Amino acid sequence: MVTYLDAATAPLRNTGQIRLYGEEGFAGMRKACDLTARCLDALVPMVAPGVTTDAIDRFVFEFGMDHGALPATLNYRGYTKSSCTSINHVVCHGIPDNKPLKDGDIVNIDVTYILDGWHGDSSRMYPVGTIKRAAERLLEVTHECLMRGIAAVRPGARTGAIGAAIQTFAEAERCSVVRDFCGHGVGQLFHDAPNILHYGSANEGVEMRPGMIFTIEPMINLGRPHVKVLSDGWTAVTRDRSLSAQYEHTIGVTDTGCEIFTLSPNNLDRPGLPA
Repeated sequence: MVTYLDAATAPLRNTGQIRLYGEEGFAGMRKACDLTARCLDALVPMVAPGVTTDAIDRFVFEFGMDHGALPATLNYRGYTKSSCTSINHVVCHGIPDNKPLKDGDIVNIDVTYILDGWHGDSSRMYPVGTIKRAAERLLEVTHECLMRGIAAVRPGARTGAIGAAIQTFAEAERCSVVRDFCGHGVGQLFHDAPNILHYGSANEGVEMRPGMIFTIEPMINLGRPHVKVLSDGWTAVTRDRSLSAQYEHTIGVTDTGCEIFTLSPNNLDRPGLPA
């Protein structure tokens, strides 16, 4: 049975219970998520052919330090980088390295900052130079999947409505939804209950209530949905080597719908795509 509890009195560990945050929590998340969004904005002119993902990762670390924030991924379960950079057929958790980006690549950059104890979690896709139309279409479809999932958030609905909205659109566009990874509760913890699936039926999942905070982060493939994790223990790739894309926002459930905490302050939520 799912239980909900006041986040202000909850222990700082994942108990499987769903935290309901008040205005103080929403205010803390606005600040942390705004910092993450501003970092992702600042990366737009930096992502170009010849730039290494290590250089991007250093920028993410330094941007956080300059603003009093720590990257949540740094030393998380042995992970040694400040961001995840997932290129082309890498679905998620790509590890930054010294290999330069190439013209025509697409790369997801995933950043989470911890600011005053709150976790701001978001990711975007960035085209590198001139990309093919198939890649551009995948980015368009994936961002639309994210926004349709967000539009399904409202008190009284179940989290399955989010997945149903995403899956219905993705499959109508002849794409597939990755099943192996999901969104998650977030706030004072990096990963918390509930899990947010990006597929399913509207009558499945837990009831959404005001005060819940979680990520929606669909991973959409041009080919089949199957993935595998490489020997480094982190990097997940498509089994058929088809292109994969992901966009992620952190949202809070309100009395009437939801608030998106990680929106770009400069309207750069879809870098390189038509507004």
